[in-house]
Amino acid sequence: MWWLRNVWMVDPGQGIDGSRDVLVKGERVACVARNLTRDEVRSQAGGETVEIVEGQGKYLFPGLIDVHTHLREPGFEETEDIQSGAAAAIKGGFTAVLAMANTNPVLDQRALVEYVRHRGEQAGLARVLPVAAVSKGLRGEELVEMHELKEAGAVAFSDDGRPLANAEVMRLALEYAKITGLPIISHCEDPNLAQDGLMHLGAVSLRLGLKGIPASAEAAMVARDLLLAEETGGKLHLAHISSKASVELIRQAKANGVNVTAEVNPHHLIFCDEDVSLSSTSLKVNPPLRSRADRRALQEALRDGTIDMIATDHAPHAWEEKCRPLADAPCGINGLETSLAAVWQYLVEPGCLSALRLVEAWSLNPARRFGLSGGTLRPGEPADMILFDPNCREMVTRASLCSKSSNTPFLDQELQGFAVMAWVGGRLLLKNREIVRTEPPAAARRAWSEVSGETAGRTWVANA
Repeated sequence: MWWLRNVWMVDPGQGIDGSRDVLVKGERVACVARNLTRDEVRSQAGGETVEIVEGQGKYLFPGLIDVHTHLREPGFEETEDIQSGAAAAIKGGFTAVLAMANTNPVLDQRALVEYVRHRGEQAGLARVLPVAAVSKGLRGEELVEMHELKEAGAVAFSDDGRPLANAEVMRLALEYAKITGLPIISHCEDPNLAQDGLMHLGAVSLRLGLKGIPASAEAAMVARDLLLAEETGGKLHLAHISSKASVELIRQAKANGVNVTAEVNPHHLIFCDEDVSLSSTSLKVNPPLRSRADRRALQEALRDGTIDMIATDHAPHAWEEKCRPLADAPCGINGLETSLAAVWQYLVEPGCLSALRLVEAWSLNPARRFGLSGGTLRPGEPADMILFDPNCREMVTRASLCSKSSNTPFLDQELQGFAVMAWVGGRLLLKNREIVRTEPPAAARRAWSEVSGETAGRTWVANA
């Protein structure tokens, strides 16, 4: 049993933003209260050993849920696999991640969705939840067997990495997905407008002499998908929104009652096209970093709820790939281990975003939209949670990362604000910023009385 004392608990699902004591028994939260006494804890423990964690000066969050992660397995294990990605997630404060379907082979068959789910269970770290493809082979022509893939463990459908250019295929996807109750995650990009652009079309792209991607490439597809969602009543989720024009379309659609949610990536909240140079391949992403005005609009939309979630779009790439010239380097940022610290440092600390809104956008809303457990630490819920230290500072280096790849703009920089402990289903998996190597969950439950409690500094037996 765990007793977290005097933590500052941030749990928008319970409306809590204050000091609490939290008890975890087995896999679930047993009690949330102010200033628990030893007698009260003893009565809850029923003779179990109690590990005490003194949480003063630290926050307790429900485990973050990342709804947009590329774990690369099967097919691209040299840049990431499920084991390394799940470890990176835990170190970054994420207790669950949604693994995208653009692997090789594509997650468009039952056996492949089951493979990803089972590999995640074998890793025994962050929960790995497969996102199945919308179309077979990501070709945008023929829909997958949605009901069968849901039975296999899929929690959503997406051709992320490629837009569904055929509007009729997208309309049918939204119609058929209603049978499953799962969202369609849309990569909103008009390929005719985007073409082979390298960055946002604007003054910076003209100065650098680089082919640009207009904001309308995203907004045109956002508008189309919002119209289709309104017409079909389908459950739509818009990935990696990057532009002011898209935000305005989403705001109006929500006012009209369209069943839509949207996410924004940390890099679009923190950087803009002015940060891009001919050598900054770590900032080459799709959609590209937009203008300052777009960034301000995204931050405001996140604050007011127009944008529902933050998602990393964790996209690991080999070092030699990102060392190519900008035109040849792949798009994507390795984000699982740095995103929470970056958002905390660049948005929460300056007062642009509250801790309560951060947890709502990165835990509660993802759980609700995708029908997942977690998102809150209400008694009876799974004990997926992180102890966050706003004063913890760490240099981001290749050696410090659990991920196989290190394509992050924060490489060799110091960030502040990290998860120092993390639990999934009551199992301690991060301790003093180090991954705790445990047996798979079933074995871990049998042996959990052997946890030393070294991090807490004190252990006592409730029936002593």
